[in-house]
Amino acid sequence: MKNESPRLRADARHNREQIIEAARALIAERGVEVPMEEVARRAGVGAATLYRRFPDREALVRGVALDGFDRVVAIARDAEDEEPDAWGALARFVRRASAELRLATWLSIWFTSTWQQLRAEPEEQRLRQALLKILDRLVRRAQADGDLRPDVDAGDLTLMMALLLRPLPGLRAELTQRSVDRYLILMLEGLRAGPDIHDLPPAEIGLVDLGGS
Repeated sequence: MKNESPRLRADARHNREQIIEAARALIAERGVEVPMEEVARRAGVGAATLYRRFPDREALVRGVALDGFDRVVAIARDAEDEEPDAWGALARFVRRASAELRLATWLSIWFTSTWQQLRAEPEEQRLRQALLKILDRLVRRAQADGDLRPDVDAGDLTLMMALLLRPLPGLRAELTQRSVDRYLILMLEGLRAGPDIHDLPPAEIGLVDLGGS
């Protein structure tokens, strides 16, 4: 059997990227019931190409989720590399990663069993650990700088964002997004170090519980 030519491999990667991008957009617009054939039309590929790459809806959801995780890790890395201080990097991450993490939250609710299977995949575990390590470094640096209250950790940040990004039943998507933007800013302000902060109860969930190492 002949190996695929570089052109064929490039075409296959392009088709996969187009399918995932189309699925992301349609799921965000219309939810999980969007027909697979409509995903193919939005991606500009035939249905046969779609099903060759993603044989069922669950496989497509896993592809969209892993792509989203990869984007979130890239956002965190860029923030750490480019911002002059750790607090600025954390604030940038929270603002820019919210859309990706909101979609991941929706998918975890709509596809519970698929999401549980995804958490066991090596690539998902690798991405999750990479993200938590970056956030842990930023949290420790921000605390050392005196910008972040000393009694929180990366697990607190992750859980707070997950709770804020959960969809509210009956609330229009655009209202949900505007509310999320507002409350993420309030969350950041609540994480700031200051002379009059109240002590927190002990943390019940840590990085290990979230898949960190």
